[in-house]
Amino acid sequence: MFIPKKVKYRKQHRGSMKGHATRGETIAFGDYGLKSLDLSWITSRQIEAARRAMVRFIKREGKVWIRIFPHQAVTATPNETRMGGGKGAVSHYVATVKPGTIMFEMSGITETVARKAMSLASHKLPVHTKFVVKQ
Repeated sequence: MFIPKKVKYRKQHRGSMKGHATRGETIAFGDYGLKSLDLSWITSRQIEAARRAMVRFIKREGKVWIRIFPHQAVTATPNETRMGGGKGAVSHYVATVKPGTIMFEMSGITETVARKAMSLASHKLPVHTKFVVKQ
């Protein structure tokens, strides 16, 4: 799973999730991409599950790029704890994904194989996605 390198003393605010992606909205490395159509937090577990689904389907033939990284820490207070007592411990890490963000890219395989692999990956993600081809 992906986590940031320096995680000590890194509790942060939730931030606002609104608007469209202003960077990372074009295919930069591969020939095919998986673009987000919704706003959402994507956990490091979901990113890893999608990556594994793609890599298993293409059978180590092409190359896969992951364009999102879970920088944001999400905290959780234990169940049945009284109010107060400060902010909870870090539970997991998430990547904030806005509409238009390219999440994964692929190259070195045919379009039909890439389309099927991206479809399998999209089932692991909490956002609606679209398969895009580099112009």
